[in-house]
Amino acid sequence: MKVLSKEEAFLAVPESSLCDYKNSKFVIQQVPYEHTSSYLEGSAKGPSAIVAASHFVEFYDEELDVETYKSCGIATLQPMDFKDAVDGEAIDLIEKQTSRLISDEKYVVSIGAEHTVTLGFVKAHAAKYPDLTVVQIDAHSDLRLAYHDNPYSHASVMARVHELDIPLVQIGIRAQCKEEADLIKSSDNIHTFYAHTIRKNSNWIADAISKTGKNVYLTIDADGFDPAIMPAVGTAEPNGLFWVETLEFLKRLFTEKNVVGFDVVECAPMEGSILSEYTLAKLIYRLIGYQETK
Repeated sequence: MKVLSKEEAFLAVPESSLCDYKNSKFVIQQVPYEHTSSYLEGSAKGPSAIVAASHFVEFYDEELDVETYKSCGIATLQPMDFKDAVDGEAIDLIEKQTSRLISDEKYVVSIGAEHTVTLGFVKAHAAKYPDLTVVQIDAHSDLRLAYHDNPYSHASVMARVHELDIPLVQIGIRAQCKEEADLIKSSDNIHTFYAHTIRKNSNWIADAISKTGKNVYLTIDADGFDPAIMPAVGTAEPNGLFWVETLEFLKRLFTEKNVVGFDVVECAPMEGSILSEYTLAKLIYRLIGYQETK
């Protein structure tokens, strides 16, 4: 596996040994695959922008009272090169690389472009954890059977996960078509916590976590956050999640369940603004901290 130098890697830590692949528990996987964006394009630039922004994230985590990276090491892979591979072929490449990382006993943190990439991550983790539950933070349910006649669209990725008979817990959904709503109502494997309902339910975090099994794969679409704190996304939706409530949910999820891997996707950097990529870089480091210190 080719990794970035310490100057280029996630966080840009000063110690080469703590961003080396062999010595690192965590591996940042960059997956700049963008083929089906349906509104604003640019998510292919998201992974590298988040890694670059991480160079300005403090090593010391004030919530956890620790410099997390020193106890675990965090290596950063060079971005995947898809050449002409799209759709199913691209998913196969993603699954293959992720599976190799898992077989090397690495904790995989994936930064993707469009949400389609999550299917490859989930398939790789499900091979090791057959009782996997997927927890999805997102504005959109992504359950269309196909979008623009493409079953590998970013708008269909959770439909593909559902077809794998993997339970799905969705958080913050606030945009979907009737086909998706009907599927949710008819499936015993999909538990959706809509944005408008969690605002009225003080127990939504416990309720959501209770719907998951022991082993969880977490996927975070940047547009799950409110545009006020996450403007650089392809398809923004109002009434999104904010930082404190999201971190409260995620801390409990990592504490109470075995989160076996996670991804962050759909950041489409905006010229002249670093808010979104910096916030996501800090989020990734915080989640690594939750996993490492629990």
